[in-house]
Amino acid sequence: MTHIIENSREHLADFIRLNEEWISHYFTIEETDRKLAANPYQVVDNGGYLFFLMSDDEVLGVCALFNEGDGVYELARMAVSPKHQGKAYSKQLMEHCLNKLKILQAKKVYLVSNTKLETAIHLYKKYGFQTVSEGPHPVYSRANIVMERVL
Repeated sequence: MTHIIENSREHLADFIRLNEEWISHYFTIEETDRKLAANPYQVVDNGGYLFFLMSDDEVLGVCALFNEGDGVYELARMAVSPKHQGKAYSKQLMEHCLNKLKILQAKKVYLVSNTKLETAIHLYKKYGFQTVSEGPHPVYSRANIVMERVL
């Protein structure tokens, strides 16, 4: 049985570990990643949310909503532990995020990704995200696609 907890300070190390695992698997850790790792709770302090998909005391997956202001959020840092991939945990995280955005009465959510992450892109499209731009990203060298969903 899994459940999602929000904004847990207790599991911040898992949030960073899971993100650094997938980033370093496909890309390289960037300065923006290091800044977030130095203080991951800044997401919450800035009006956003950290989500932890739990099974007992184990963190299976994580993701975040960064508050960009004016009802706009960035869906970011979604990662599922390699040993737990393929079990639809990313769908659970996505649905929790979308429900949270509905409660918050957000206007729009966007995400930044890379087209080589085909499984992730497929998930985003399935949940109604549409491509708004492709090509180099000003913040993340690993990113080449921005997708959004108007809520």
